[in-house]
Amino acid sequence: MLTVSAPVLADGDRRWCERVTVTFRNTGGTAAGSGTVTFATHVIGALGVDWATLTSSQPLPAPIAAGAARTRTYDVCVDSWRVPLGMRIDTRQVTAVWQ
Repeated sequence: MLTVSAPVLADGDRRWCERVTVTFRNTGGTAAGSGTVTFATHVIGALGVDWATLTSSQPLPAPIAAGAARTRTYDVCVDSWRVPLGMRIDTRQVTAVWQ
């Protein structure tokens, strides 16, 4: 069983990117050998309106041994044209699938 912490966010070097740090904890009895991390990133307008939710995926930092935890920071970006001036992104949910 692999659990994923709440994302810790930091601004990226462009307005359509952010740095997302998550901790993966393997509470099961066997190692997580591979997998995928999926990010749900919201595009937020200048007035706080949530315009879209975009997903992207990256590899899980595997292997994660049984009983171990691993923290990783990902650069999560969306297409630049989706985030015009005055808008921002906010990654609110991170999920993982492992094998």
